[in-house]
Amino acid sequence: MEQRNLLIAIVLSVGILIGFQFVFQRLHPTVPHVGSEATAPATQSTAPGATAVAPGTAAPGAVAAKAAESLQAAITGQPRVKIDTPRLHGTIALTGARFDDLTLAKYHETVDPKSPEVLLLSPPGTANPYLAEFGWVAAEPGAVKVPGPDTVWKASDGALTPSNPVTLTWDNGQGLVFTRTISVDPYYMFTIHDEVHNTGSAPVKLLPYGLISRTGTPQVAGYYILFEGLIGYLDGSLQEVKYSSLSAGQPIDYTSTGGWLGFTDKYWLTSLIPAQSEPVKARFTRTQENGVDRYQTDYLGSAIAVAPNATHTVTTRFFAGAKEVDLLDGYAASGIPRFDRAIDFGWFYFLTKPIFLVLQFFDRLLGNFGLAILLLTLCAKLLFFPLANKSYQAMSKMKLLQPEIQKLRERFPDDKARQQQEMMGLYKRVGANPLAGCLPIVIQIPVFFSLYKVLFVTLEMRHAPFFGWIHDLSAPDPTSFANLFGLLPFTPPSILMIGAWPLIMGLTMFLQQKLNPQPVDPVQARMFMILPVVFTYMLAHFPAGLVIYWAWNNSLSIGQQWVIMRRAGAA
Repeated sequence: MEQRNLLIAIVLSVGILIGFQFVFQRLHPTVPHVGSEATAPATQSTAPGATAVAPGTAAPGAVAAKAAESLQAAITGQPRVKIDTPRLHGTIALTGARFDDLTLAKYHETVDPKSPEVLLLSPPGTANPYLAEFGWVAAEPGAVKVPGPDTVWKASDGALTPSNPVTLTWDNGQGLVFTRTISVDPYYMFTIHDEVHNTGSAPVKLLPYGLISRTGTPQVAGYYILFEGLIGYLDGSLQEVKYSSLSAGQPIDYTSTGGWLGFTDKYWLTSLIPAQSEPVKARFTRTQENGVDRYQTDYLGSAIAVAPNATHTVTTRFFAGAKEVDLLDGYAASGIPRFDRAIDFGWFYFLTKPIFLVLQFFDRLLGNFGLAILLLTLCAKLLFFPLANKSYQAMSKMKLLQPEIQKLRERFPDDKARQQQEMMGLYKRVGANPLAGCLPIVIQIPVFFSLYKVLFVTLEMRHAPFFGWIHDLSAPDPTSFANLFGLLPFTPPSILMIGAWPLIMGLTMFLQQKLNPQPVDPVQARMFMILPVVFTYMLAHFPAGLVIYWAWNNSLSIGQQWVIMRRAGAA
């Protein structure tokens, strides 16, 4: 019975590990918050008949080269302003004053630093246009001419850099002069000052807007463990809408004071950030053209009246870049509410984010996230040391009792109830706990899952190397026993991609199991022998950092357990 209970506990633990995030996602679905009927303009970009790929997921080599050629062809011959910052490269189209050409200077498609920079925004004419626009709409349609997607602006000299803002101007020929000043910080935040000067004789009423348009449905990487889609902090709460949850032609409307909205990918974010003190009407929409989906997040500000000889200015911010934890925390602290929640630390935010912060501290101390994981594991073992000690002491008593238990089984072979009664009495006399073996596994499940979440969602773990053959802790071990870990010149199928670290983990699990009391029932004994093989295969496809954690944790547990059992005479 005690071994069956232990087996059940292990199986349940694995089930919890894999399934509870999925269950919580179903128990707490996103509820659309219906508000106003905002009518910000839709972009006029064309929708080609191709399926989008999420930024940063394009394959290297020919695919990336083709994408670069397509981008270059789309922007060649157009009047543009160059963007050149430590973190961003690209251009702003003077036609429409669009942000539609942007790559991330610090991040590359693969671990090879010579691979292409991650492409974030792309213009009409490429496979999957992804762009942002800002401007004005007339309170009375057609009453006054305002700049639109086809308006050609005049730009000041020089590239847009953190030290050199760019000024765009356009005169509508009807008494209104529009001036847009764009600045950028050293990271990924643009600030857009839109000024309207009325040189006419009559007041003009306008409404400011901003939009982000994305053509094609991106491939999401996270399934149930990570949210990717349309996101915003509106009306005092975080709004998350999956691409698959948004129906074509049925926008989701919000009324909010301030906040932010945009698109979140696994590692990248685009977001409109209107003035936080101003009421806005925000909207998530999905439309279709020639069978291709186009998604849009937009907001419409309150109407403003610009009197004759008066000037009015509206300020908006636009974030387009990487979801770096410290950076988003800083923006949140500076007045963008819940901006840090664009990183999906999940329901157990109170556990996953602190674990990341500890790992980040250890990485800065040791210079390697892999070493940081080893040190975090050691700290967790020290934290749970008293509980584990009690568990291993109880397991030592259980192991010493194995001969007595076997005698009881032989004494009452056909009376299971009497067997259990006598065994429970035996456990009580010596202070043994038949479920002691569950505790070491159960207590590490929260740490295991939190580390998995951290490895999966945080950009800082992307392409973070360890030593030897592990060049990316967030990706599975790239080696395989099937080709002798690279000695044979062929690539095994994915089902045989079981690398060196998963095998090390399986070995440590097997050795640890040998220290535990062995089941008397031969069927249960065989099932326990299979468990290390099952875990090895399952974890072979998990991030390498997680497998290293599990192997190191097992090794520490083996040492601790062996010492305790040796002292008790059970080893």
